[in-house]
Amino acid sequence: MTDVLVVGAGLAGLHTATGLARRGHHVLLVDRRSRLDGAVRTTGIFVARTLADFPLPEAHLGPPISRVVLHPPSGRRAVTLDSPRTEYRVGDMAGLYLAAARDAVEAGVRIALSTRFLGRDGDGWRLAGPDGDRTVRARFLVGADGARSRVAAELGLDRNRHLLVGAEVVFAVTRHDRPPAFHCVLDPVLAPGYLAWVVDDGEHVHVGTAGYPDRYPQGLAAALRRTTTTAPGLHHAVPVDAERRGGPIPVGGLLRRISSPEGLLVGDASGAVSPLTAGGLDPCLRQAAQAVDVLDTALRTGAAPAGYDGAALRKAFRGRLGLRHGLAAVRSPWLVEAGFPLLATPPGRALAGAVLFGDRSFPDAVSDARAAEVPARPPAAPGRRRG
Repeated sequence: MTDVLVVGAGLAGLHTATGLARRGHHVLLVDRRSRLDGAVRTTGIFVARTLADFPLPEAHLGPPISRVVLHPPSGRRAVTLDSPRTEYRVGDMAGLYLAAARDAVEAGVRIALSTRFLGRDGDGWRLAGPDGDRTVRARFLVGADGARSRVAAELGLDRNRHLLVGAEVVFAVTRHDRPPAFHCVLDPVLAPGYLAWVVDDGEHVHVGTAGYPDRYPQGLAAALRRTTTTAPGLHHAVPVDAERRGGPIPVGGLLRRISSPEGLLVGDASGAVSPLTAGGLDPCLRQAAQAVDVLDTALRTGAAPAGYDGAALRKAFRGRLGLRHGLAAVRSPWLVEAGFPLLATPPGRALAGAVLFGDRSFPDAVSDARAAEVPARPPAAPGRRRG
């Protein structure tokens, strides 16, 4: 018997597990990967508000980025936006996962890798690991298992239906004198409904594209090949041994039903990703802090999780969902090209700056982002079952 079974060891799962363990609860964290520094799916872009609110290890963050360059399909007449502050830093996600895993173990979390979550088994949850199948009983189950969450299905919660797919290559470069920059290519053929990107911070380069899977004329792989050879802002040849990443991106907004008496969802599993920018790292960390508070209270009181209602928070997505629908409706590169000069006007720059440099986050109605960092304290409810 364990207090909480967390499925998925991404940042959301690791931070939820660590926060609960630091509050004195027994936590088992499982992940089907054999190593946490492999099969990375995210570009790992952290925004200014995340950098200010969360103590991320400095050693695993790239150089500051304050410049965004917007490119139309033709690549001509780009619009450059410079911010007076650091807006982005790209994380070394493999290093961040390993550092977060060390924190989790130090807090008392038991981590089981190469372990798949199979679903319900009587009054427990079936896991398949290196030593065979076993059943684990847990007071609560946490789904941190990505956009296509198996946990969501087992708990009878909502699942993501609106998904983009993305792919990128990542490689190290020799330090250069060009200012770190985030290049965005708005092309509804190359990246239908989203964008292609080149992020060059002077240490690493990320080149990728994402969009609606059914709207790539020749497939996502072909779009990625075109991006890696023609994308503006790319000053380096892509090495054949470059790391490759990819996966689904939920952009339908926070799901309505993200908790039940048996558990809850965090991160991509809950849809806590901006529908417009597809940014999910800041929401996942803030939502993990909220999940820690909710589950800590439930474990101490013996009640079901309360105050963790996606329907109540979906209003924070209304504006971005509207912009998502508008972006999805644009299918002609000529339309983008014709409208692009508007971005160079003061109103256009102001709108682009609000989207790219704004401090809005999601979910907004969360507890202190540092709630998961409190020291462990003895349980307040005597006689609670431990295992």
